[in-house]
Amino acid sequence: MEEKKCNKKFRMGIIGVGHIAKAYVENILKLDNVEIVAASDLLVEKAAVFFEQYGLCDVRIYSDYRELIDNEKLDAVAVCTFNVTHAECAVYALDRGVNVILEKPMCVTMEEAADILRAEKKSGKIMFVGFQPRFDNNIKEIKNIVESGKLGKVYYIRIGGGRRRRIPNRSLIEKKTSGFGALGDIGCYALDMVMNAIGYPKPLTVSGYKSSYFGANPKYNDPENAKRFDVDDFAAGFVRLEGGIIIDFITSWAMHIDTPGDTVILGTEGALRIPSVECWNGAMSGNMILYNDVDGEQTETSLPILPEVPEGLFYCKLKAFVDACREGKGKSPIPSSEIIYNQAIIDGLVRSSELGKEVEIVIPEI
Repeated sequence: MEEKKCNKKFRMGIIGVGHIAKAYVENILKLDNVEIVAASDLLVEKAAVFFEQYGLCDVRIYSDYRELIDNEKLDAVAVCTFNVTHAECAVYALDRGVNVILEKPMCVTMEEAADILRAEKKSGKIMFVGFQPRFDNNIKEIKNIVESGKLGKVYYIRIGGGRRRRIPNRSLIEKKTSGFGALGDIGCYALDMVMNAIGYPKPLTVSGYKSSYFGANPKYNDPENAKRFDVDDFAAGFVRLEGGIIIDFITSWAMHIDTPGDTVILGTEGALRIPSVECWNGAMSGNMILYNDVDGEQTETSLPILPEVPEGLFYCKLKAFVDACREGKGKSPIPSSEIIYNQAIIDGLVRSSELGKEVEIVIPEI
């Protein structure tokens, strides 16, 4: 019986044929017994040309994601739309019994995140937010080190990194489509890396800051894009978590420094330094360093970079999602009950920045 289930074609739909959809399609095509049967996009003709590039001339194209879900017998949809429509697409699919892989960030607001989790709970289906760095060997090693007890009780985390100057533009620079800028685009990766390592404790309060001194300035950005730019290109915050843990957070698309520093996890028995990168999406710029005391001596251990996953991280996340859907147990490899905390921190950073004061994080009842 199990063999028959695995051999059955897994039917997927794609919602939104923008920039990120390319990576989804290329990696879905590598999966066994998975087919893209239909898609939706506001620009139907553009979507048809997009799929023809991959030899997928039989993919049915709809102008509305609701028509796609209502008219096709789908096992799952990949939501690759603007951030501001993530929630409505995910909820609509889950309400109709379709599994969802949702491109990061989960959504824009805390209320939207709660709506997604309620729909997931009611449906019993898989809701999987696409944090592919979770499948990187080095990111896994960070979690392994924390869980091994080598750091003792973790009490402070500083998230460094960020880009000196690389603004993505496209739809990501307008609030009406993206909701936020660097904070949601790459900041969510940085938060997931450390929050996952320490077991995703509940966030309690946050004091946030965000600015847009570069993106909206034609001196640093293309003039036409500068006119459209109304999101953050830099964000920072101070987050208090359950268990007496502090996260000191920075993320950036643009600033006048190559990096504000490495990511550091401090514990009562040791510490871990994770070398700075532009975006914590699985790439490592150098060896991590583990700091401990051994027999009364202060030691530093350089940890060699572990090999990359040969299939690629995007492939790994899609395979994990499809495998979980096929098992039919409603258990996501990246639980949305964790990612709602990621979203809560981002939401809190935005609210705090706009209010100019620290705010409490309240997780709605699911």
